[in-house]
Amino acid sequence: MPTEISQKSLGLLALAGLSPYQEKDGEEYMNDAQLEHFSLLLKAWRDQLRAEVDRTVHHMQDEAANFPDPVDRAAQEEEFSLELRTRDRERKLIKKIEKTLKRIDDDDFGFCDSCGIEIGVRRLEARPTADMCIDCKTMAEIKEKQMQG
Repeated sequence: MPTEISQKSLGLLALAGLSPYQEKDGEEYMNDAQLEHFSLLLKAWRDQLRAEVDRTVHHMQDEAANFPDPVDRAAQEEEFSLELRTRDRERKLIKKIEKTLKRIDDDDFGFCDSCGIEIGVRRLEARPTADMCIDCKTMAEIKEKQMQG
């Protein structure tokens, strides 16, 4: 199993003030320590996204201006539109994080929804909201591409 940590994983871990989880020999998968680790990671990520949403709202309120020049007005509208699209993606991600936190509470976290095997600590640190193992996710993406083509 790969132990290399991606830059994104390190960013999420740093955001939460955590180090990569160090598995111990013979340690039970998704024990209390691991669940606490991922709970802290997800909550920090959620809080950061919420703060971004708040910043956007304040920025748009503070910066909203009725520019007399149509080019300036169009540039501002484009900027706001881009910010709103980004925030909409983040809003969806917050919902996914909330769903994942509920899975932790329900003792249903860390196992593939499709086949039931362990997703793995490293994969979950890279993508804490993952609900499929890498093999099932790869197959699902292949099937999705075939359906589109």
